[in-house]
Amino acid sequence: MILNSVTMPSGQQADITIENGVITDIGRSGQKGIDCSGLICLPGLVDLHTHLREPGYETSETIRTGSAAAAKGGYTAIFAMANTLPVTDSPEIADYVFQKGKEVGLADVQPIGAVTRNLEGSELSQIKSMAHSKAKVRVFSDDGNCLNSSNLMREALIVTKGLGAVIAQHAESSELTVGAQMNESTLSVELGLKGWPAAAESEIIRRDIELALELDARLHVCHITTAEGLEVLRWGKSKGAKVTAEVTPHHLMLTEQLVRSFNPVYKVNPPLRLLEDTVALRNGLLDGSIDILATDHAPHSSEKKNCEWSRAANGMTGLEVAASVLQEVLIEDGGSDWEKFATVASAKPAQIGGLSNHGRLTVGSEANLVLIDPSVRRAIDGETESLSTNNPWVGTSLPGRVVHTLLRGIFTVKDGELAN
Repeated sequence: MILNSVTMPSGQQADITIENGVITDIGRSGQKGIDCSGLICLPGLVDLHTHLREPGYETSETIRTGSAAAAKGGYTAIFAMANTLPVTDSPEIADYVFQKGKEVGLADVQPIGAVTRNLEGSELSQIKSMAHSKAKVRVFSDDGNCLNSSNLMREALIVTKGLGAVIAQHAESSELTVGAQMNESTLSVELGLKGWPAAAESEIIRRDIELALELDARLHVCHITTAEGLEVLRWGKSKGAKVTAEVTPHHLMLTEQLVRSFNPVYKVNPPLRLLEDTVALRNGLLDGSIDILATDHAPHSSEKKNCEWSRAANGMTGLEVAASVLQEVLIEDGGSDWEKFATVASAKPAQIGGLSNHGRLTVGSEANLVLIDPSVRRAIDGETESLSTNNPWVGTSLPGRVVHTLLRGIFTVKDGELAN
């Protein structure tokens, strides 16, 4: 198969030849294939933070529906968080998720293992067994339960260091967020909602970086949301800590002002923050302080989301719109380029997650690709491949459209529609 006249991240035009799922040539083939003129070709997107809900919560999402949403969004690999039922805290559950992803075949599904048994924060899970399972788990997280115990966090970092793995921490000091419903600010006082202070995030980031520095271990900060937390992250990197961090699409563009509507679609953990936090996060992504984009795709059934604010579950869907949000932030508003886009949405998350077969667009690499039409601007509606509709972007306008997604040279999405 040949993809004719694609635009590479560098801006150059080329034909991409694919044989047996592998890129065999990038250049001018002289042969007719699939016309991709006007389309940006990138390595398939990789999401280090997805909630697929299976097993246990299949009314909100399944591995099949979540993988379909991922493919429609240009993703070829997704990392499935451990907060399922049963929790992914054993090799058996990790292998189930991994194998089910293979059977679906719309994206590579890599399970994230729980750091502690049943996400309870009291004793470590079967980390070594999951790392040595068929799934070869390389990322461990109790998201959205912060590992508040310093001793247990230190022990987990020691174990994962020996495995070449990484702890992905939901930075939230639980003592500071009891009953929190939104960002702590003058608006939370006005609305009468208990606030979640920025210090709850920065306090944990600083503690974990200090532990990672002491142990020379790897640490990944999930969904950073505050300017204060970003400054602590920069401090850690300046000290030589092996720390990486992610930011979500919604924290790059949406602010706490949306909470005025009391629409539960805007209820998320960590919460939407101040405009100045959003601006800081954008700058942090542009200057490389924040390493990657991660969706924190968090589908919920209507029963859990369509209710009064105080009872509504936290979370937003994001897989199908993340590429458009990133184009808006990086390319349209930030003046950056598609090489940067490919780094933060594909190459770097693949590297952090240990996926050597993703995040590359070179001869000899697997043909895991996404082709985007950057020239269109689309109105986001409620149509979705996900089982859940808690999409905060409905009614907005965003740039770009995923035209094709290929997993090992096979179309999962073709001309904007699922191929299988």
